[in-house]
Amino acid sequence: MMIEDDVFRRKRFVPSKMTAFGFTKSDGQYICETDLMDGAFHALLSVSKKGAVTGKVIDRMNDEEYHQLRSRQFDGPYVHSVRQAYVQWLRHIGETVCDEVLFASDQANRIAELILDQYDVKPDFPWEEKPYQSYGAFRHADTRKWFALIMNVQWDKLLKNKDETRVDIINLKSDTLEEAVSRYPGVIFPGYHMNHKTWISIVLADVLPDERIMQWVQSSYALT
Repeated sequence: MMIEDDVFRRKRFVPSKMTAFGFTKSDGQYICETDLMDGAFHALLSVSKKGAVTGKVIDRMNDEEYHQLRSRQFDGPYVHSVRQAYVQWLRHIGETVCDEVLFASDQANRIAELILDQYDVKPDFPWEEKPYQSYGAFRHADTRKWFALIMNVQWDKLLKNKDETRVDIINLKSDTLEEAVSRYPGVIFPGYHMNHKTWISIVLADVLPDERIMQWVQSSYALT
């Protein structure tokens, strides 16, 4: 259970705000600590220079990590209380030291800016339920048809490898699907949750340059 990813998925840490909040810097990491549940637990949060977040909750009784926090098998009242206390602390940090962004990855946010610059189109977020509420649709101004959709999905949805790590992808209409998929294996896939014959999904993890992805965006815009 990646609690930190859920809380900070669409946030960017601001170093000056982190320092003011009480983060300390050590070995290139920003670190913040606090006690939870009247001191029964101790929480640590570490943020790398690139914004990667890791957290840990220590049970003071045995001075060991409280692994029940992350297991879906444990959801009794006490575990739930510890989990809620930790999540509330993380959300307080997010609200205090982070800026909101549209999408989880830097590349997804850059592509959104390029689409705005080129087509004067901002994404809308038509779904209210989690995790779909973070899915951003880019539409033609006249027909309201999608020409791009940015989603945050688990790698397992693409690779069927049971990897629950999440990644941003962009769905685009394409008339060169087979060529794109074969040329960029592991980066371009038949469209996830779209017509596998006419849509592609591109992983937005800075593997392909923005300019190349925008060529597919332009093609999708024309095809739709």
